[in-house]
Amino acid sequence: MTGPLASFALVVGLLTLTPGLDTALILRTAALGHRRRAWGVVFGIQAGTLSWGTASAAGLTVLLTASRLAYETLRWAGVCYLLWMGVRMLRARHAPAPEESQSPAGAGNGGGWWAGWRRGLLTNLLNPKVGVFYVAVLPPFIPAGAPHLAAGVLLTSVHVAEGLLWSTVLVAFAHTLRGRLRRPSVRRLLDRITGLAVLGFGAKLALGE
Repeated sequence: MTGPLASFALVVGLLTLTPGLDTALILRTAALGHRRRAWGVVFGIQAGTLSWGTASAAGLTVLLTASRLAYETLRWAGVCYLLWMGVRMLRARHAPAPEESQSPAGAGNGGGWWAGWRRGLLTNLLNPKVGVFYVAVLPPFIPAGAPHLAAGVLLTSVHVAEGLLWSTVLVAFAHTLRGRLRRPSVRRLLDRITGLAVLGFGAKLALGE
């Protein structure tokens, strides 16, 4: 598995570094000072990635490519979710942010870890392109004769590990800017930018691009 692991790590590493919806959500959440929630988003996204990879290795996500109805149902669920999330960000209102260290657990941090985890997980699971990616990319990296499910989970774990490493960089970078982003006007601007980006991803998914 050494050769396939290295090759797969390179492919998904490049994918991880490519800016996308996951990057926007992590940066926005961490930059607003919601560090606990940002980590919830990170682990939610990676839980979704592990779910898609495991399902692909087990052959479940073949349904997305074999059944047009299954793919379209999941795609439009994802579109609705992204549009709803984008509109909420555009309409968000912010009061001056309290210091996180002076806030009780779960307060002043955007809803806490679990709220972030749910958002990250749903954002990932409602994107059928992630499932299609694994259906197309995972099988060629599994050596002949290797246990399909175990090898698939191992390869997916490499993707998850790289995602966690890159997310650590993103959260740390955004956290250094937190002091400059505590003003409500700046926080609203960040929400507007991220909200428009999320709406753009939703529109792109709706158009099937």
